[in-house]
Amino acid sequence: MKRKLIRDIRHDEFIHATLKATYDKGFHAVTMSEIAGQVGATAASINYYFGSKEQLMVATMRHLLIILSRAHRARLHTAQTAKDRLRALVEANFDDALFTPEHCSFWVQFWAAAPYSDNLARLQRINQSRVASHFRHELKHLAPAHFRRTIERMLQSYMDGVWLNVAQNRQPITAAHARQEIRALLDMVLSQAHSPRG
Repeated sequence: MKRKLIRDIRHDEFIHATLKATYDKGFHAVTMSEIAGQVGATAASINYYFGSKEQLMVATMRHLLIILSRAHRARLHTAQTAKDRLRALVEANFDDALFTPEHCSFWVQFWAAAPYSDNLARLQRINQSRVASHFRHELKHLAPAHFRRTIERMLQSYMDGVWLNVAQNRQPITAAHARQEIRALLDMVLSQAHSPRG
């Protein structure tokens, strides 16, 4: 097994410190000194490893997106049908490794700040494009063309709503319960898509 470099260890420490400090203080309010203090370092260390607070925030979001991607790939490994693949896409958002109060808080605050920063907005566009592509690919096998965008919006709204609720209110919804609900919603909207009025 390859030994982890000191730089990579410090990088990971700052990412986890950012998640905790942002959860405690808020995305805009938290300072580099407060983040660095979580790991016994100085703000200068953040500049050394990341260049700026904004770049640290981008690196932290990339870390969460990697967790999401891994969860998605793991679920796709056992998917047999288009519906299984769509379920893998939405359930990955509530993977045990990803769906935590700290992660929800950072995720919501990051995307809320994205319209005001080119760097953050660029990452948002990439992520939105990736998700939309996955939805389109699977839904073309599962629903009539006129209903696909509606299904995508409904599923995305549920996912965003749950993450926002946990981020704002710190509600004790579990990842397992969220996965159960998104499965039920998926079944419902897909059955509606094929009803006489769908």
